[in-house]
Amino acid sequence: MASNNTTSSPHGAVSMEVPLKMSAPPPEYASRGSSFKKHAVLDVFLRAVLFATALAGIILMVTAEQTKTFLVAPGVSITRTAKFSHSPAYIYFVAAMSVAALYALISGLVSVFALMKPGGNSAKLMFHFVILDALLLGIVASTTGASGGAGYIGLKGNSHSNWIKICNRYGSYCRHFAAGILLSLISAISLLLLVWLSVYVLSKKIARR
Repeated sequence: MASNNTTSSPHGAVSMEVPLKMSAPPPEYASRGSSFKKHAVLDVFLRAVLFATALAGIILMVTAEQTKTFLVAPGVSITRTAKFSHSPAYIYFVAAMSVAALYALISGLVSVFALMKPGGNSAKLMFHFVILDALLLGIVASTTGASGGAGYIGLKGNSHSNWIKICNRYGSYCRHFAAGILLSLISAISLLLLVWLSVYVLSKKIARR
């Protein structure tokens, strides 16, 4: 009769089994997640800069108004008012920068909400940002050029077309739109950086797959 060599463990014996530990994610994945978070924070910052400069540019352009009285003959004077609505380029400026400010506000909030999620902005969101940021960059750059051209005529005039300069008479008005154009240039640079950032982050996310 064969003997059974198996022995049962005594009651109350301590089990020698060691529970398996959860393995930590590789260091490269942790560093990538931290890098994407930094890019998301930079994205929010640039959109805040875009909103602030666009809004300030609108305020400066809308408040660019000055009234002057000119003596045209002895005892005869006329009053003229210069304001942004007299120039199609400046009307376009206010409209374009209003769109840019609204877009910066909405996209900034979306970027903040995405920042709260693990991994930061998703690849799909970054793809949409690239398209919309590039579209807004074209709009803001075009209004900056158009307003700058109109401002140069006001500052220097054009002797070939017999357009006289007005900034020697309407100093406050010209300072307002000059500051507004400078802010729109900063807005355009912010959008350019946002496009570059979105393309860079999107390429990193695609490379991970």
